[in-house]
Amino acid sequence: MSNILGLKCRECSRSFPAEALHVCDYCFGPLEVVYDYEKIKSSISRESIKKGPNTIWRYRDLLPVDDDNPVDLGAGFTPLVRADRLGSTLGIKNLWIKDDTRNPTGSFKDRVVSVALTRARQLGFKIAACASTGNLANSVAAHSARAGMESFVFIPSNLEVAKIVTTAVYGGSVIAVEGSYDDVNRLCAELASEKPSWAFVNVNVRPYYAEGSKTLAFEVAEQLNFELPDHVVVPIASGSQLTKIDKGFKEFYEVGLLSEEKQVRVSGAQALGCSPVATAFASNADYIKPVKPDTIAKSLAIGNPADGYYALEVARNSGGVIDAVSDDDILDGIRLLAKTEGIFAETAGGVTIATLVRLANNGTIKSDETVVAFVTGHGLKTVEALAPNTGASVTIPPTLEAFEESLEQLKRD
Repeated sequence: MSNILGLKCRECSRSFPAEALHVCDYCFGPLEVVYDYEKIKSSISRESIKKGPNTIWRYRDLLPVDDDNPVDLGAGFTPLVRADRLGSTLGIKNLWIKDDTRNPTGSFKDRVVSVALTRARQLGFKIAACASTGNLANSVAAHSARAGMESFVFIPSNLEVAKIVTTAVYGGSVIAVEGSYDDVNRLCAELASEKPSWAFVNVNVRPYYAEGSKTLAFEVAEQLNFELPDHVVVPIASGSQLTKIDKGFKEFYEVGLLSEEKQVRVSGAQALGCSPVATAFASNADYIKPVKPDTIAKSLAIGNPADGYYALEVARNSGGVIDAVSDDDILDGIRLLAKTEGIFAETAGGVTIATLVRLANNGTIKSDETVVAFVTGHGLKTVEALAPNTGASVTIPPTLEAFEESLEQLKRD
């Protein structure tokens, strides 16, 4: 813990010790980790990072743990793919996809959980828990198994089958709750008070958990040869990922890893069926009005996003925007990314790509900007969304004649 000074309220700036705390007891504002950047600056360098493991733990100095043996399944250092074919389609000359489908359980949640459970173990917790729309459940169950911790994950009962199966297989307890994610989250907030010996990764250890998302920014900067992009497009669920990506870019400059300071334009992407942050942005409001989610993008279906206000603030201050796209647009986005770049994204990735398309078409994204779009989960998690309209091109009997006939038909189509 030598590189962190403690926790601080994001609203009133009161200081707290680096314990299992997440809310200010004075103003009820959220807490975040405070680092000793001068100390980090004296020990970190581009060379020291390059010598580290090909995981998030190459950035150990900028994470809120000090453990030589972290809870680690190998999350991070995922490909930054130059998307020339997609970029050509959209008129963006320098487009990149940060492909977090490659993480151990198929989503960016492996980053935040690796950090959260490492810190939870340091704080003495032996039971891990979470409220989840699916990807976090996968990751908590898997990392708990790796760490030898018991796990309880709470999910909406209507979650995609693939996400339930790929959570239950790790042997922890999966609690399906009748209701939306917001109902599940309220239950977990109550349980965190009733069961103080449980580490709820996105409740009582949330300040540490959230820091894992910064590694997306660190990797993008390193993979661009320690330069920052001009513009990024980030999906919004709770809003935490977007705010931490912005924080990560700033921290890299703070500790001397970048040659010049630069404000990256940060834009957010939501589904129209759950778009409280985009609605606030469009109406120039300073508050987030909760909504009841109704979208195929279930991993983004948080109607009352905890960090929505802060995501709104980042977008506005950076010169970005927050937009929302329809379910049909989401499916089109998944297909477009797959057929141009060979990357199969879940519905949240479809939200990112569909929003990228919209921002390119309306001129928000400039053709000469260096743009990074974050694709945060694998499409195998949400195949139900595509299944009704995606399948075999034709079905034929096993003869050459039948194939030749079908080939002609396919050419006409």
